[in-house]
Amino acid sequence: MSSEEPKGGFLAGQLLIAMPQMNDPRFSRAVIYVCAHGPEGAMGLVVNRVLDSFNFGDLLEQLGIVADPLASHIRVHFGGPVETGRGFVLHSAEYRHESTLVVDGQIGLTATIDVLKDIVGGHGPKKNILALGYAGWGAGQLEHEISENVWLTAPASEDLLFGDETGTAWERAMKKIHTHVDPALLAGTAGHA
Repeated sequence: MSSEEPKGGFLAGQLLIAMPQMNDPRFSRAVIYVCAHGPEGAMGLVVNRVLDSFNFGDLLEQLGIVADPLASHIRVHFGGPVETGRGFVLHSAEYRHESTLVVDGQIGLTATIDVLKDIVGGHGPKKNILALGYAGWGAGQLEHEISENVWLTAPASEDLLFGDETGTAWERAMKKIHTHVDPALLAGTAGHA
């Protein structure tokens, strides 16, 4: 489904930043880009976890795509624990395919083999990350987790999404929100007036 207007709604185009007290090891210190969020649930990609055990060349070989040596720099991310065998390319919005979901006018999401072929062929998006799997929430689940202080939200930026410093993305995302607050001092429980 091609789209010119963002279709995500609610928190689409925002970052979710795991609170320091996150108990789920899959999301400890995670930074997630929310691709879609609506009454039926939400979907996002973890953008700060690179898979060391799997690389872009391995994926292309499995798909029968001949790789250009220049494509070897592309890192494969852990996008989340749901459908870990499925690939998603989060990318700059100048690239459009008929199946691209334009999230916020600046960022797109494409989950077809065509985007991989275009990347290898030099016709793909200028900025991109490839993620295997995604993070998903059912209706009302993400809103509940936010109300329970599991996640903080922040505006997304290209440096956090596509930058090379994925190892410091959580700290940099926290600084976007709390320039004068030590994340270790954040409370894990919500306050009620």
